[in-house]
Amino acid sequence: MSYWRSHQGGGILLIMVATLSFAMLDTATRHITQLAPVLMLLWFRYAFQAVTTFGLRFPVQKRALFATPNPRFQMLRGVLLLCTSLCSFFGLKYLPVAEFTAMAMLTPMVATLMAAWALKNHVAQLRWVLMAVGLAGVLLVVRPGGQVFGWALLFPVLLVGTYSWFQVLTSRLSADENPYTTHFYTGLVGALVMTPVVFFAWDTQALVAHWPWFIALGFFGTFGHLMLIRAFNRASAVVLSPYLYTQIAFATLLGWLAFSHVPDALAWTGMAAIAASGIGNALVSIREAAGKRQ
Repeated sequence: MSYWRSHQGGGILLIMVATLSFAMLDTATRHITQLAPVLMLLWFRYAFQAVTTFGLRFPVQKRALFATPNPRFQMLRGVLLLCTSLCSFFGLKYLPVAEFTAMAMLTPMVATLMAAWALKNHVAQLRWVLMAVGLAGVLLVVRPGGQVFGWALLFPVLLVGTYSWFQVLTSRLSADENPYTTHFYTGLVGALVMTPVVFFAWDTQALVAHWPWFIALGFFGTFGHLMLIRAFNRASAVVLSPYLYTQIAFATLLGWLAFSHVPDALAWTGMAAIAASGIGNALVSIREAAGKRQ
């Protein structure tokens, strides 16, 4: 038990709590997007994050909660995550949770390649091989004739692009920003951008009838990102990254429990390939980090 009380062990536990929270967010999204307007749900999700983060952190940080040396980057980061959520909410309206999550799990590797291009980082040849394995896995999941083949696949493809740039920008900001300030601005920007739009999609009847699901969206999104922040405060990215892929397992389990959906054999193979490529990419990062310390 002493290991799990250490910084590294605690970080691993927190990252797994975060991935479970994100899987529950996606499962709740899959359900509630059939019952309420997506744009209204998006506004509520980000307004909940902004208000909750303010309530939790302002008594601790006071005015420092609003202090940021990179206001334009904070705005861009918030817009990128909002675009990611837009793709996620619409995608989960039409696609199974497990397969959608597996495709989204290509994001860390794509972010690594984007960072190599944008930040001039070196990319080992093995990473390109692992990327090819992950893409092959995606092709097995989305193959013609499979359970998820269709026009809605555009949403996870766009999500990988926007979320990858979000992660690159997050990496760029991490050295300069208080993580809770960043978390607050992420919710604030999303809520402010969606406020003019939500008036055209507002449905009071849906809110009254399904308000627990609205709360669930806000809670799981906010709680998951807070756990993610606390995990990375305790342990390094190279230690935690392999555990991000537990989200595929959680999403598959919840998709089965909530919707009785089980991926077919080829989809299982593809999801395993995606997870293996991502974990392999994380292990390469661990090896590279160890090499730099020597």
